[in-house]
Amino acid sequence: MDAAYLSALAALAGSAIGGLTSLGASWLTQRVQVTAQRHAHELSRREELYKDFMDEASAAFADAFERSEADVAKLVRLYALVSRMRVVSSERVVEQADAVMRTIMETYRAPNRSLREATEKAEPSALDPLRAFSDACRAERRQVVTGSALRETTRRGRYENRPGIAAGTTVRAAMPV
Repeated sequence: MDAAYLSALAALAGSAIGGLTSLGASWLTQRVQVTAQRHAHELSRREELYKDFMDEASAAFADAFERSEADVAKLVRLYALVSRMRVVSSERVVEQADAVMRTIMETYRAPNRSLREATEKAEPSALDPLRAFSDACRAERRQVVTGSALRETTRRGRYENRPGIAAGTTVRAAMPV
């Protein structure tokens, strides 16, 4: 084989390898960026959902102290928020949201009282029904930020450790947590 041909073939092979390496690096970088953006969007969406729930729940809890008749529209909105949480949140967050709803309903059933009466007769923790919920949200947020709650599919297209989806369940496309 002529040295000129060998030199040209080596140059072409080097160019091809360099091009493929550049393509692979670009693809990997793009994939990481898209994944990071998706995770940030999902985190933002959850935070907005939890904020809405806390705002509505605190208003309903305050209303329950002053009135025995529940505001049905407020309660329906709260249950709708809890239902949305069932889709995107961990079991612990949903359980705590359900506990907040039970507390609000019990407060509506209790006799009306002023804030002064409530603080004199109750423990401070009884006046903060959102404490356990916010703790659960903080723990879930920590998991999402560190990536332990955001699952990747395995080679077989299965989710192995995702809240709300049984291990080994086959899925068609990756869904945000």
